[in-house]
Amino acid sequence: MSTIHILTDFYSYPEEMTRTLRIYIPDAYDEDPDSRFPVLYMLDGQNVFNHPASALYHTWCANSTMDRLISEGCLRPWIIVAVDSSPGRFAEYSPWDEPAVGSKGRGWLIADFLVHHLKPFIDRTYRTLPEPFWTAVMGSSMGGLMSLVLGKAFPDMFGRIGAVSPTVMWAEGEIYRLWDAPTGRWCKIYLDVGSEERYWYYDIFLDFVEAADHFYGHLKRIGLQDHELRYVLEPGASHDEQAWQARLPQIFSWLLEDARGV
Repeated sequence: MSTIHILTDFYSYPEEMTRTLRIYIPDAYDEDPDSRFPVLYMLDGQNVFNHPASALYHTWCANSTMDRLISEGCLRPWIIVAVDSSPGRFAEYSPWDEPAVGSKGRGWLIADFLVHHLKPFIDRTYRTLPEPFWTAVMGSSMGGLMSLVLGKAFPDMFGRIGAVSPTVMWAEGEIYRLWDAPTGRWCKIYLDVGSEERYWYYDIFLDFVEAADHFYGHLKRIGLQDHELRYVLEPGASHDEQAWQARLPQIFSWLLEDARGV
């Protein structure tokens, strides 16, 4: 059976705070002690796994999905490192301020933690394939925005980016200015949104559908090609973990596949 290791009070020096890590280890890790494994980093880790210690009843069920895809021969085994968010999620998942909700962006601090502290720890502790080709980052909503930030700012770390229902309209579209050109490295970007993701957040109307479609067009205009970018508009899907869980198999199958032609 696959296992999930939970590390509480893992200290983030850049942020001067502790975080909880939830680490999925596939069966093959113990069955084949000579093999090394690719790693997927997922944000909002408390909502990622089908596990009694998760924060929500309905989660992404990423462990169950990975187990099934591996058993069906659809995917090679990946390690999944799920990093819990904090109560200051708006600030930690954006490098930029958002005056509309009074959020002061501190996203570069968690980026520093992930790139210079957490990933080296994971690569030291587990038998990983550390190259960007074998390293993915994924999140939803603000976590999707932060995944796009990490993939662009650190292409030598993260070659695969999962931006699920991303909040690309945040901070007046600063993500467009960051993504002003391709990374210049091999990459795969999965971008999606549900057709029902339009709602009011206090006094702000959030149209994720229009925002995701526009950002997809932007990525195409700056030169990303179809083999490195996939965009999905999911009919009838809303902005929640149940919707993301439902389409996770197709996300994993494309984003984490053993890419050809490289």
